[in-house]
Amino acid sequence: MNSRAKNKETGQLGEDIACRFLVKHGFEVVERNYWKKCGEIDIVAKKGNKLHFVEVKSVSCEINPEVPYNEDSFRPEDNLHPWKLQRLSRVVQTYLLEKDVSDETPWQFDVITVYLDIKRRVSKVCLLEDIVL
Repeated sequence: MNSRAKNKETGQLGEDIACRFLVKHGFEVVERNYWKKCGEIDIVAKKGNKLHFVEVKSVSCEINPEVPYNEDSFRPEDNLHPWKLQRLSRVVQTYLLEKDVSDETPWQFDVITVYLDIKRRVSKVCLLEDIVL
């Protein structure tokens, strides 16, 4: 399998795990992979009356349960460059307009990082809430 296909597979698995994480924590997944020319939102979820636009960042790595994981070594969220955040902001605005979401409906942008240990079939999920776009 080439690296591009492997990255796509890792990303898809990460999004699936992120959805299960959200549901487990009381969110309702409204939509996945909302795509427009200006970009894509991985997950649109709802908790209470608030919409959550979620970007999922996944990385394949070894997770050793006996050694505290040093998240400072590599953080997938560091791949959210300013231009990517700007594109996401445009997609969020497009979603709100296209779905005719009321101006009164609260919303926020979140990031979920998924660390995947494919060999051991374990993952670690971190939710970073209310990121400024």
